[in-house]
Amino acid sequence: MFTGNREFNEIYDKYKNLVLKVAYDYSGDDYDAAQDIMQETFLKLYQDFERLKNGNIRGWLKITARNAAINYRMKKSHEVLELDNEEREIEEPRTRSVEEEIEEAEAKLEKRRLHRKIMEGVRKKNARWYEAIILVYYMDVPQKDAADMMGMKLGAFQTMLTRAKNWIRKIYDTEYKEMD
Repeated sequence: MFTGNREFNEIYDKYKNLVLKVAYDYSGDDYDAAQDIMQETFLKLYQDFERLKNGNIRGWLKITARNAAINYRMKKSHEVLELDNEEREIEEPRTRSVEEEIEEAEAKLEKRRLHRKIMEGVRKKNARWYEAIILVYYMDVPQKDAADMMGMKLGAFQTMLTRAKNWIRKIYDTEYKEMD
């Protein structure tokens, strides 16, 4: 199928980060699922390479990863969690009022909305900053590995992260502080 798998390895090295990012974005920010989706996507490419090699492989990979991630989210949203007998024990009595719990839930929701707004702002400002933040702070990839994945030296990568954080503080600090 491949000449010593060289073609596949080149495609994998070139597009693995793109596929992982697409899978992560569409899977509901689930890194483990994104990794599984990335592996499945490249397995499908490997199996169908002869048929696909003259087409737009980058586009095919993005669409395949996106569709797999969307399917994952749909399946996950329809899962019914079964509780073990140990988990069915009597709930502990409430220590807070319903109003306090509602206020806490609303505060979490507001923080989540601001967080999404910040990340969308970062994505529009600088796609490389966005990718670095996703890798390090969401996917928990060590900075050295993230720098390698992005084809950067560690020092330059850390400088880029610092610039991104400074920009976020400059633009969103007041809004974030008002929330607390």
